[in-house]
Amino acid sequence: MTRLWDVDPSAQFKRRLGKTAAELEKSRTNEDCPEIWELDNGDIAVVGRDATERFGGRLPAGLRIGDDERLVIIPGTMLRAAKPDILDL
Repeated sequence: MTRLWDVDPSAQFKRRLGKTAAELEKSRTNEDCPEIWELDNGDIAVVGRDATERFGGRLPAGLRIGDDERLVIIPGTMLRAAKPDILDL
């Protein structure tokens, strides 16, 4: 079945949204940090802790994780810090 949306593997990283985890004191290094990035096609890339197995058995009604998807958690302060970089539509 064809999906309405899928990852565009030709997209490039355009800019970081918000601050680094180190700037927000959520990481001691820049080697393995959560990140939020805008891609040049407008999609958003999120790097965080894979929590699929930890949360998979207690998802709310209507939330599904596809076989090729992962539930990723980032510190809330990172998303709040990114708010000024996210344009209103």
